[in-house]
Amino acid sequence: MNGRYPRLLIIAGSDSSGGAGIQADIKTATAFGVYSMTAITAVTAQDTTGIHAIHPVPDSVVRDQIACCLSDIGADAIKIGMLGTLETVAAVADILEEQALRIPLVLDPVLASTSGTALLAAEAVDAMTSRLFPLATLVTPNLPEAAQLAGMSLCDDEQIVHAAQRLRALGARAVLVKGGHASGDRVRDILVCGAGAEIFDDIRIEARSAHGTGCALATAIACGLACHSSLSDAIRHARRFVRAALESVPGMGHGNGPLNCMRGI
Repeated sequence: MNGRYPRLLIIAGSDSSGGAGIQADIKTATAFGVYSMTAITAVTAQDTTGIHAIHPVPDSVVRDQIACCLSDIGADAIKIGMLGTLETVAAVADILEEQALRIPLVLDPVLASTSGTALLAAEAVDAMTSRLFPLATLVTPNLPEAAQLAGMSLCDDEQIVHAAQRLRALGARAVLVKGGHASGDRVRDILVCGAGAEIFDDIRIEARSAHGTGCALATAIACGLACHSSLSDAIRHARRFVRAALESVPGMGHGNGPLNCMRGI
């Protein structure tokens, strides 16, 4: 660290409603006492009912944002969320390979929004797995993302572990498959790393709103890594944070509203 604050570089899209994306990431990092910098990959027009427009930021601008942050302030961890286009994936990979090979990286492989809007072009998926997975300390797909990326159905823990192993074989040091999309009264997130598999299990919260859950979890884990926590401890602390944020949602909007990422930890 730099002697004052742990530093987190967030590479993601902007959510005009403030519930997910860069805005949720900044709130989460602030709650953890982590200084956040941003490289915005896309500007979206969205509210709690869905995404109404997406405007990609030119890939050269994305690269310049990252380069400026890393060369001046530096970073203790990096979190990647929405990337959007093949050109953006390539630009992000290029600059991280040049300047950030030793910085812990949490990659949330955002493929689509909860409402079904595609957030990563189909032609960019292979580029993300081939170029960014090898740079990642942790990849955090939800169940549908893990199934799509691994090319298999996920019906039980054994299949989830197998899918995570497939994704880890693409170069990521660890994979956390998030179980929030599964049915049942418990939520099980499964971590697969060099030490084997670890299951994180809690009673499901029937929250009124859950917009930004994946963003907040990945960012909270990255904050833990920026503070030099172990991966398991960072995940455990991040899950507690998201759980508390779900338990205290503010009930904003007419659709799937935001978490309470400002509640503190």
